[in-house]
Amino acid sequence: MERRRFLNLSGLAAGTLLVPVMGRAIAAEELLKPVAPALKKTLADVALNAATQAGASYCDVRIGRYLNQFVTTRDTRVENIVNTESLGVGVRVIAGGAYGFASTNDLSPDAVAGTARQAVAIAKANAKLQSEPLQLAPVKGVGEVAWATPVLKDWRAVPIKDKADMLIAANRAGLDAGASFMQSSLFQINQQKYFASTDGSYIDQDIHRLWSPMTATAVDKATGKFRTRESLASPVGMGFEYFEAKPADRIQAAGGVTTLYRNCIDLAEEARACGRQARDKLTAKSVEPGKYDLVLSPDHLFLTIHESVGHPTELDRVLGYEANYAGTSFATLDKWRTKQFKFGAERVNFFADKTTPGSLGAVGYDDEGVACKRWDIIKDGVLVNYQATRDQAHIIGESASHGCSYADSWNSVQFQRMPNVSLAAGTEPLTPDEMVKDVKKGIYILGRGSYSIDQQRYNFQFGGQLFYEIRNGKIVGPIEDVAYQANTQEFWNACSAICDQRDWRMGGSFFDGKGQPSQVSAVSHGSSTARFNGINVINTARKIG
Repeated sequence: MERRRFLNLSGLAAGTLLVPVMGRAIAAEELLKPVAPALKKTLADVALNAATQAGASYCDVRIGRYLNQFVTTRDTRVENIVNTESLGVGVRVIAGGAYGFASTNDLSPDAVAGTARQAVAIAKANAKLQSEPLQLAPVKGVGEVAWATPVLKDWRAVPIKDKADMLIAANRAGLDAGASFMQSSLFQINQQKYFASTDGSYIDQDIHRLWSPMTATAVDKATGKFRTRESLASPVGMGFEYFEAKPADRIQAAGGVTTLYRNCIDLAEEARACGRQARDKLTAKSVEPGKYDLVLSPDHLFLTIHESVGHPTELDRVLGYEANYAGTSFATLDKWRTKQFKFGAERVNFFADKTTPGSLGAVGYDDEGVACKRWDIIKDGVLVNYQATRDQAHIIGESASHGCSYADSWNSVQFQRMPNVSLAAGTEPLTPDEMVKDVKKGIYILGRGSYSIDQQRYNFQFGGQLFYEIRNGKIVGPIEDVAYQANTQEFWNACSAICDQRDWRMGGSFFDGKGQPSQVSAVSHGSSTARFNGINVINTARKIG
């Protein structure tokens, strides 16, 4: 069996990032070697037949090859390069109305058949303890189909030296612009996932994602004070063309305070901004606590959406089945049943989907063989739906799964995972600069920072990367030590304006944890810049006493 290891990266994403590293170390050249499609179908049929003969009423098989390449740097040094491959078969069955699951990294037909029989034996044992049988929403088999992330430049074919040189050049740009230290990394993932089931589906998917986080640290040597600035770049479901920024993809933030990007990044230019703005933070004035109107950029708002909307509308949290990683949910079924629960203001509309091109969650089919789609979660401010898998759909009166089942490896059991959950753009023409003009006392916030949320996903606190004071309709300068506090309902009901589709962009979480044992997924959240009136802001530098 494989063991999950973790790569410890400090200074990234507002703290220490534990990155799961699964599989065996391989040479970079091996990343491009495929597994023959015919072998995958043969092994899938072996498992399906063995499970059925052993008494399974349903069986699905996932044959997965998971490839990772991580490159990490500090200043002008490469600190680590990791290439891994994890390859194996996971078999899930229903027998006696209960689930059973088993997996193997032995791809011989005998081992795969034995694994299927083991899954059936586990299901039969579970059935003795189960009070009522599982109810799976029906799925029509799709036969043999394929889906792939649209990629113009495969990251696996780009030499590691070119990637390391790109990161080092960015670090140098940040150092030249004022940083005392620079850290940058490149996370690249390819998931080759083959799904087959007794419903009649044979689905072959080739999924690509990448992320290049960066941190600039500026130190005042006289006082020992330091400040950091994380990159505002978003992780994406794209190829290496992400690093080929075009002029049309560059966006000026409100007031021209920094350059933002849509579906691309100019890494060196972003590094220069990181270095310069980390240095600027050392002399920025500290915020005065109080009530402010907040203008929140999509590269910041995605995390607030993730924690206060995405997680609390996961149906397993709502039902109390999932409580790991910050609890259950305040958005309970009784509130949904009223069809009147005001989650947010009338202009607030959230939709879920796994189809948006370039997003982290984009796939053709989920890990139960369900075709992905888009559906409403919050409509005109009202809670109207959740995120549900095949065995949950009947609980909320639906006849079909939403297509949001996911497992992070062939040896993990698939379960409900968050799709892309996004705030719809405003319907009236409005730019961030025009939004700022209507603010008398406010703060413009960009980038993700520290955050905290309670066990029902209700009371929360969020920081950010860049903060700018707004006074009488103008951005007057940078400030520091900002965090805002609210509860989910009052916050989204305080949404007073949303910019139009021209400003709509996606941020995302590349390593989102859930479950026990823990699994990691990647998910994007889109929005336009939005304004929230009268939100409580605290000064994070002040001490009690």
